[in-house]
Amino acid sequence: MVHHTARLPDLLRAWRATAGKKMQRGKPLPQKEVAERMEVSERWYRNLESDAGVPLTPDALTRLSDALALGPDERMALYGNVHAGANGAGAHAPDPEDGAGPRCALAELLATQEQFPAYLVDRSWDILGHTGTMAVWFPWVLEPGANLLRWVLTSSEAREQLADWPGHASVYLAQLRFALVTSKGEGPLAALLDEVLADRECRSLWGQDLNVIAYRQGHRFRLRLPHVSADEITVTSQVLLPAYRQEIRYVLLLPQKTRRTPS
Repeated sequence: MVHHTARLPDLLRAWRATAGKKMQRGKPLPQKEVAERMEVSERWYRNLESDAGVPLTPDALTRLSDALALGPDERMALYGNVHAGANGAGAHAPDPEDGAGPRCALAELLATQEQFPAYLVDRSWDILGHTGTMAVWFPWVLEPGANLLRWVLTSSEAREQLADWPGHASVYLAQLRFALVTSKGEGPLAALLDEVLADRECRSLWGQDLNVIAYRQGHRFRLRLPHVSADEITVTSQVLLPAYRQEIRYVLLLPQKTRRTPS
């Protein structure tokens, strides 16, 4: 198995480059400047970026995030990576005693939303449940072992049905990178990454940047589903996370209402 997960030093170098672009420097933000912004020694920061086991306190994480001008997804990835390194798990709250409760509640919520495509996925993007409308729009969810990310990134059907497939693929790869970073790239996620990177186009997109995206909340995109509509369908994704079980995602696809032209 080949591992392509991004380590914290890799992310820090990529984020310094991004910070330089944001500040219109034309080059990555120097290590020395990041250290000055954090009010630490340059040696301390160099050790951090060389993976020398520098401890990161909550205050240091905040100053590091500010120094690199990180956005919300990058901050979540940073905190999740450090938490995973310290505790061997992702940045999620401990499960309550009744861990099945949130999932059952979301399953009941699915049953009330038959009007729209909606589904439940776990941290590895395995389909845990779906509405009947989701199955009509995307029959692949009925297959044993259905996995959203595998379908999006490796199937020819997804390339036909998702308008601007490369854009979708880039976003899902960034989400996969976030999950890998905050879980130290272990278990099913690592195997899923190997499977995805066996695809030439995905491998090319994966190597283009080190973007991380936590969730695809409020994303608007177009679908080509001739078995549902002769016209392209524009939908917006809404993502819900249950308290204490944030590795489960409830995703609702809300179609855009068609505007009637005045007669």
